[in-house]
Amino acid sequence: MDRAKFGPGGNGELFYAQGGKGSVDAPAWLAGYGLDAYEFEAGKGIMAGEETLRKIGEQAREHGILMSLHTPYFISLSGVDTEKRLKSIDYIKKSLWAAELLSADTIVIHSGSAAKISREEAMRLSCDTLQKVIEAVGDTHIKLGIETMGKINQLGTLDEVIEQCRVDSHYVPVVDFGHMNARERGGYFNTVDDYRRVFDKIALGCSDEVAKNLHCHFSKIEFTDAGEKRHLTFADSIYGPDFEPLIEAIVKEGLTPRIICESDGTMPEDAKAMKNYYERLLDVKD
Repeated sequence: MDRAKFGPGGNGELFYAQGGKGSVDAPAWLAGYGLDAYEFEAGKGIMAGEETLRKIGEQAREHGILMSLHTPYFISLSGVDTEKRLKSIDYIKKSLWAAELLSADTIVIHSGSAAKISREEAMRLSCDTLQKVIEAVGDTHIKLGIETMGKINQLGTLDEVIEQCRVDSHYVPVVDFGHMNARERGGYFNTVDDYRRVFDKIALGCSDEVAKNLHCHFSKIEFTDAGEKRHLTFADSIYGPDFEPLIEAIVKEGLTPRIICESDGTMPEDAKAMKNYYERLLDVKD
């Protein structure tokens, strides 16, 4: 039976407190901790060398950890500087190279900025970049995920991400529920149906299979009128969103997403809290 998978984005404080030295150690540690997914964070660039990336991939396969990779933050899908925008294609190509070594099946790309131009022009530029990416990389078995974003002046509403994914079937949405909640300044996800609507919209805009096997990010996020401010932990009781209705929606609908927790330092513990709740609900359902 297929099941949802849970894991951290990057290495949490507990990993280092328990003797973890670096990402090569992460897959074994995560498996021992009871998690089954791991997103390698390359937001500042692909710093690790080929040997290290390959070792992480080998460890992930050995310990049954599903891998993904977050691409560099400086990728600019909608940049008005043509040279910088097209340079982003090279960064995505290098991310795919790293993902292959990591045995990752998905890379995550930020949607783009709309701070200095209209959203319409930003979407036009981003979709042009995404088309050029496909022309440059050709066919690949690795999914290219486009992430929903948390700041108002960024591209990255769910509708915008779905439109970007229509450029080519290699693109899939990566739904960050914390980002979506922060973008709406809170209160966006309160009930099971609030979460179900996201999966339903992706099923209609992409496919049932994409919706069922969605790659997701989850964390509680502090926000201002401009949207996302900073990531929090599950101990926060002010900003949300709460994960329980999400897990209830997943179990009720028989969905099997991969949920990457991006809490502030407590990613493994919070990912485990989600997995534990998921397994309790499955036991009740069975």
